[in-house]
Amino acid sequence: MKRIVLLVATNLAILLMLTIVARVLGLDGWLAAKGSSFAGLLAFAAVFGFGGSFISLLISKWIAKRSMGVRVIEQPVHPDEAWLVETVRAQAQAAGIGMPEVGIFDSAAPNAFATGARRDNALVAVSTGLLQTMRREEVEAVLAHEVSHIANGDMVTLTLIQGVLNTFVILLARVIGGAVDRMLSRDENEGGGIGYFVAVMISELLLGVLASMIVMAFSRYREFRADRGGAQLAGTPRMIAALESLRRSHGEPLPTAQMSAFGINGTVGAGIKRLFMSHPPIEERIAALRAATPAPYPTTKVDIRSL
Repeated sequence: MKRIVLLVATNLAILLMLTIVARVLGLDGWLAAKGSSFAGLLAFAAVFGFGGSFISLLISKWIAKRSMGVRVIEQPVHPDEAWLVETVRAQAQAAGIGMPEVGIFDSAAPNAFATGARRDNALVAVSTGLLQTMRREEVEAVLAHEVSHIANGDMVTLTLIQGVLNTFVILLARVIGGAVDRMLSRDENEGGGIGYFVAVMISELLLGVLASMIVMAFSRYREFRADRGGAQLAGTPRMIAALESLRRSHGEPLPTAQMSAFGINGTVGAGIKRLFMSHPPIEERIAALRAATPAPYPTTKVDIRSL
């Protein structure tokens, strides 16, 4: 539950920070006082809503490397590293994407993630725990899952969805704030008072939580899709075996909120907590693969984008 709260709080903190910046710069007060048109307010919301999301996407690799302590394999120093690089190279070629950077980070929990702003300039990283606890064919399936995330453009799509939702959160919060300000203000020529600012902050908190539910619903959907892509690249039996291994290990999600949504193993919950899960339960992912038509081991190029 702690990581779920942290994931939601991170996005809310970004929204609130942008609100404070707009307040300090006088933009919020100016919009409220001048009674800006809907088009002007929408443009303001879009700039701030998409701005934070795209900045996060552009620096995602840099943040991932530093926050997770990823050591990028520039030149393999032993056979295991060489195997990792060549496996990702073969899968990237089959998926029709550029060769990602390949890295390793220290963590006892078996996990992996992919991130990057572009399909041809991404990063795939695996934990030391994953390499120590899984067989090579299982690691191959995990790598295929992450390569599928890149081929599907999941990082960009998630950024666009977050940007759209942030835009509507910012827009609706200011519409609500303007209504509250008009009710509290005695001078029709004034605007952007304390009532407006407080109403905007509270509205962004509440609407931001609802927006996070939508983002997490898409995140769960893309995990099923990446599993199918991983099954096409590495074979359905290997993908199922990798998920079974993760289930037996009771592995923890990635420790940072931003990377948790991009790992192969994520948060699990029930009831209302399920609405904030970045990943479906592993049991459901295994059942979905078993219910699908088994994918053969690929002998020709696989277009993951068609999934």
